[in-house]
Amino acid sequence: MRKISILTMALCIMLGAATDLMAGGKSKKKDIGIQLYSVRDDLNKDLEGTIAKLGQIGYTHAEAANYNNGKFYGMDPVAFKELLAKNGIKLKGSHTGIDLPKDGEWDKAMAWWDECIAAHKAAGCEWIVKPSMGGDSYRSLETLKKYCDYYNAIGEKCNKAGIRFGYHNHANEFTTVLDGHTFYDYLVENTDPKKVMFELDLYWIVVGGKDPLDYFNRYPKRFELYHVKDEKELGASGKMNFEPYFNAAKKAGMKNYVVEVERYDYPPIESVKRSWEFLNNAPYVKK
Repeated sequence: MRKISILTMALCIMLGAATDLMAGGKSKKKDIGIQLYSVRDDLNKDLEGTIAKLGQIGYTHAEAANYNNGKFYGMDPVAFKELLAKNGIKLKGSHTGIDLPKDGEWDKAMAWWDECIAAHKAAGCEWIVKPSMGGDSYRSLETLKKYCDYYNAIGEKCNKAGIRFGYHNHANEFTTVLDGHTFYDYLVENTDPKKVMFELDLYWIVVGGKDPLDYFNRYPKRFELYHVKDEKELGASGKMNFEPYFNAAKKAGMKNYVVEVERYDYPPIESVKRSWEFLNNAPYVKK
C-alpha cells in the first residue's frame, strides 16, 4: 500500500508539473493589478484588444480611470466588467470623483455620488478612489477640513453599498504645510478609518520626501491599497526599493496592489509587461 501511495504522489506531482508547463509555468498567478491609465492611449485606439493583451501578460485585476456619466470607457458597467472577466481580469476598483461642491450644491454632489456608486456596484468594484484634490484644497486648512468632512460623507455612502472609498496621493500632499500641519497627515488624521482608506502611491510619497514605513507605523491599517510605481517601468530607475513596503503590508493594512506606469521607455503595453514581470519575479511579492 505504501508503494502505491508513493507512486500515486509521484504521478500527481508529474501531472501538476505538466499542467504548469502547458500553462506557460503560471500554475498560480500572483494577484497583480493594473491601473488602466497606464495604457490610456492604447485603450482609446483598441479597447478590447488592449484588455486582451493585459490578460495575456498575466494581470488579474484592474483599476479603471475613465468612469463618466454612468459608463466605463463608454461601456455599460456590466458589459465592461464582462469584457475584463472574459480576459481573466476582475474589475476591482476605479479612480474617479468630483471635487468639493460649492455652497448650495451639496445635494447635487451627493446625487452624483449616488449614481457613481451604483454604477461601480454594478461593475463589481470593491473600491472607488479619488485620484487627486482640487487646486483650492491646498490654499487653506479650512478648505482641507471641509474636504475631510466631504470624504467622510462619501465613504459612508460607499460603505452602504459594500464599497470602500479612498484617496490617492501625489507628491504635493507631503510638501504642502498649512498652519503647521502637513497636508497628508491632516487628511489621514481627520478622516474616519471606517469610512476612508488610502491608496498610497509609493513613488510619489518618496518624491515628496517621506518614508512610507514611517506612515505605516504612525497610521497602521490605513493603507489598504498600494500604487506600485517607478519613474518609468518598475525597477528600471534603481531608485525604488519596494521590498520593505511589501514586507510591511500587514502593518500598512494593504489588501491589493496596483501597477501604474505614467512614463515610458517602451510602447506602453511593453512597459506594463516589463513591470508585471518585475513584480512576478520579485520573491517578496507573494502569490
